[in-house]
Amino acid sequence: MGLSEAILSIPALMIAVILHEVAHGWVAYKMGDPTAKHEGRLTLNPLPHIDPIGTLLLPGMFILLNSPIIFGWAKPVPINPMNFRDLRMGTFFTSIAGVVMNLLLALGFGLSYRVLYSIGDALDPFLVNSVIYPLMIFCAKSVLINLILALFNILPIPPLDGSRALMSFLSFKYWELFYKYEVYGFLVITLLLFTGIIGKIIYPPLIFLYHTILGGAV
Repeated sequence: MGLSEAILSIPALMIAVILHEVAHGWVAYKMGDPTAKHEGRLTLNPLPHIDPIGTLLLPGMFILLNSPIIFGWAKPVPINPMNFRDLRMGTFFTSIAGVVMNLLLALGFGLSYRVLYSIGDALDPFLVNSVIYPLMIFCAKSVLINLILALFNILPIPPLDGSRALMSFLSFKYWELFYKYEVYGFLVITLLLFTGIIGKIIYPPLIFLYHTILGGAV
């Protein structure tokens, strides 16, 4: 990854992870839980959402290692499921909100990429090289980052969003057991990441969706 691409990847990542968390908080609020709103986490101001490790340190390490992708997260929004008007539905919709947001962002940036690609030939070459091309890189990076976040978070491994969405369909008697062993999910995720298993799981749908969204423009 070149320096210019790395620089463009940073705001792309921040938009993806911050809106992911805002989506969780906003849906939770609509389902009856005002916790995130009271904590000031429904704002688009990035400062309340920044996690020192997930938003700053980890992406910086990816850049220093010249990784082709950048990955990270924002500070999770506080949610109290006991405030939901319907515990099961509130848990489900709040859980999938972040993934849905990332997919919508991927589609939106993909459409922007196609539009920029289609008008590039009609513009002055200087304008294309100085403005259009950097915007296309930003859009492409945004599509990639949002797809990675969506596919990663939808995995049914605690405490990822997919696991909570799955939990919402289980009998309530299993919820306490789920929360009890949720802490071990971090160890499982770390193991799967370092062994490359998660990469092998999400890579095929990632490539398919990436090329489908960007089409022949990529």
